[in-house]
Amino acid sequence: MAEWTDPMTEEEKRQAVIDLLGVLAFAELTAFERLAGDASLAPTLADKAALGAMATAEFGHYRVLHDRLESLGVDSTVAMAPFVEPLNAFHDQTTPADWLESLVKAYVGDGFAADFYREVAELMDEDTQALVVDVLDDTGHAEFAVAHVRSATEADPAVAGRLALWARRLVGEALVQAQRVAVDRDALARLIVGGVGDLVAVGELLARLTQRHSERMETLGLQP
Repeated sequence: MAEWTDPMTEEEKRQAVIDLLGVLAFAELTAFERLAGDASLAPTLADKAALGAMATAEFGHYRVLHDRLESLGVDSTVAMAPFVEPLNAFHDQTTPADWLESLVKAYVGDGFAADFYREVAELMDEDTQALVVDVLDDTGHAEFAVAHVRSATEADPAVAGRLALWARRLVGEALVQAQRVAVDRDALARLIVGGVGDLVAVGELLARLTQRHSERMETLGLQP
C-alpha cells in the first residue's frame, strides 16, 4: 500500500477501490460492446472471428470485476453508475469514421486510459493492483491493430497522416476523461493527490503517460 501524504480513512480508501473497480467494469463492458460492433465491420471472416474472441475476453474481464465488487458487498451496477455518463461522452465524441479509426481508437485511446488506471492502482493494496493488471492485460487487440494499421499505411501512405491526427485527438479526449473521472470522485481525487504527493510528481506521472503514448504511435508507424 502506498503512503498517503494526506491520510485517508479506511472507508475512503475502500471507496477509492470501489470507484476504480467500477470505472474499469464499465470500461470493460463497453469494450466488449465496441469490439462486437467492430467485428461486424471487419473486412474478412478471419478478422470477424478474431475480434469476436477479443470481445469475449473483454466480457470475461468484466465478470472478474463484477465478482470482486460483489465480494466487497457492492452492487456492480451501482459502482459503475457514476462513470456511465463521462465514458459514454468520451465515446460519443470519438466515434470512428471507419474500420481503421476504430482500431486506432482501441489501441491508442484505450491504451492511454489503461495506463492511467494502472498508475492509480499502484496507490492501492496489492490485491487490487494484481486484479487491475490482470483485467487490463491485452486480449490480443494490440498486435491485431498494429498489423492492420501498418498494412494499411504501407499500402497507402496518405492514410498515416489522417490516422495520426485522429490518434492525437483521441489522447486529448482520453486525458480529459481521466481527469473528469478522478476529479468527480472525491475518494479517487484524494487518493491520487495524496498518493502522488506533489505537483512535480503529477508532472512525472503525465510524462510517463505521454511517453507510453508516443511509444504506441511509433509502434503503429504514426507520427506522435
